Amino acid sequence: MRFSKNQIEHMAFLAVRNLIKEEKIIADNKNKLIEEIIDLITDEFQKEDKLDQEVREILSQHMEKIRKENIEYQTMFRMIKTKLAKERNIVL
Repeated sequence: MRFSKNQIEHMAFLAVRNLIKEEKIIADNKNKLIEEIIDLITDEFQKEDKLDQEVREILSQHMEKIRKENIEYQTMFRMIKTKLAKERNIVL
């Protein structure tokens, strides 16, 4: 599931507000912190999108074998994605 820009902004706002309210952090510039969190979340989603595309390309190169051996595409997709994410330290 992907989040819209508004949802990401809202999550970042709530996270910062709650951390400040619970006195877990002290923020001199709350808005700057929110923007940085938005950027981090967006970057992580972009990394995952690139990873998904790479997995699709890998699988497309092996489609004939996948069909011949009756391998479930989604299962193979998840396996390859998980392996590549682990190798590249990408949090899914």
